[in-house]
Amino acid sequence: MKQPLLIGNGQGFWGDSIDAPINLMTDGPIDYVTLDYLAEVTMSIMQRQKQKNPSRGYAPDFVQLIKDTLPILMEKNIKVIASAGGVNPQACREALFTVAKELGFSGVKIGIVEGDDILTRLPDLLDAGVELRHMDNELPLSSFKEKVLSANVYLGAIPIAEALAQDAQIIVTGRATDPGLVLAAMIHEFGWAADDWDRLAAGTIAGHILECGAQATGGNFSRWQEVPDFANIGYPIVEAFADGTFIVTKHSGTGGMVTKDTVAEQIVYEMGDPQNYISPDVCVDFTTIQLEEVGKDRVKVSGIKGMPSTPFYKVSLSYNNGYKASGTLTISGPDAHAKAEKCAEIIWQRLKNAKCSFAETNTEFLGLNSCHGDILPFPEQVNEIVLRVSVKDQDAANVTRFGKEIAPLITNGPPGVTGFAGGRPKPQEIVAYWPALIKKELIKTSVTVEGV
Repeated sequence: MKQPLLIGNGQGFWGDSIDAPINLMTDGPIDYVTLDYLAEVTMSIMQRQKQKNPSRGYAPDFVQLIKDTLPILMEKNIKVIASAGGVNPQACREALFTVAKELGFSGVKIGIVEGDDILTRLPDLLDAGVELRHMDNELPLSSFKEKVLSANVYLGAIPIAEALAQDAQIIVTGRATDPGLVLAAMIHEFGWAADDWDRLAAGTIAGHILECGAQATGGNFSRWQEVPDFANIGYPIVEAFADGTFIVTKHSGTGGMVTKDTVAEQIVYEMGDPQNYISPDVCVDFTTIQLEEVGKDRVKVSGIKGMPSTPFYKVSLSYNNGYKASGTLTISGPDAHAKAEKCAEIIWQRLKNAKCSFAETNTEFLGLNSCHGDILPFPEQVNEIVLRVSVKDQDAANVTRFGKEIAPLITNGPPGVTGFAGGRPKPQEIVAYWPALIKKELIKTSVTVEGV
């Protein structure tokens, strides 16, 4: 048993800093690097990629990262846990094997966790009476089943820990909970039992603090003016102990900062009920968390209490919910705001004249009300403004017609329409989110570990 166990997260989302994982591996000691690539909409994108090409459907950025860092991983024996498998963990592993062979490494063990993707099982599940009701409005999925694009269960930490027990150095998952990537390492290293609720809760909180990357080290911090050296911000690391306590820190010499406040702000991120944070592994009482600054960029976390997990997994489904389009015009002054209002009025009137109606429309004046609405008063004079108009509808033809009414205002509307960005707006498919619950007994996970 290694204490403290050093776990860092270098990827808060697909598109996060490409340097952060490498810096975690090279700027100081580290045992595990976790990487979170998946969001709800990402799964539908990957599912479509796989439908077009069976060898796709995962995060190719991860493969490139391993290509760049495999020598470091092997030299330092760093283990990597990543939800980069998307809807095709097997293809992701094959791509990683190819990289390892190209670099001349043998004996690299790569584990994959499967069972989260239930898209092909949906017809049978629905026929068997599994309703997958929307968690907010209680509608059954059956009325939308023809529109479903992806369906993935949020798996927990136990299958990942099983892969670690089989000596995997790199583990690729599909849809797993963000904290579960970190918790799995602690379960494996410390031998925690599946019903050791307080320690599982502690590991879940550690993962929750790490899951958004630099948000724990000063990124997105409310007092951002206090954060030093944003350009070189360090990504968070936990120094974990077998009793469930841990210290949040970062590598020495990196930018950003770790304080009670930066950690606390990340803790309340996507928290929900503070006394009943639900994960597939454990339910956590956030009100028991104790934070203590024990040094510069060092915050101790302790006292965490957990409760038994629920009998359900959460399911993330995405479905086609019509089409949307947005168009923008840059308008210069004087009277830029009044001109923008007139432009919007003209667009909507012309579409009405063309007998085009929409399920939803939206008019925004960027710089005035696109973020805060009418909460703040408008200034008397604005010298330039960006008008953004948007529509949503089930009829793609309606949305296409909308896109043809933006550019004409350059010459047949008020003066000062000086910019038309991005070309004519075209219909884009709306991918909507459908959260549901499913009994754990209906989901079978599989873990396989293979070497090059």
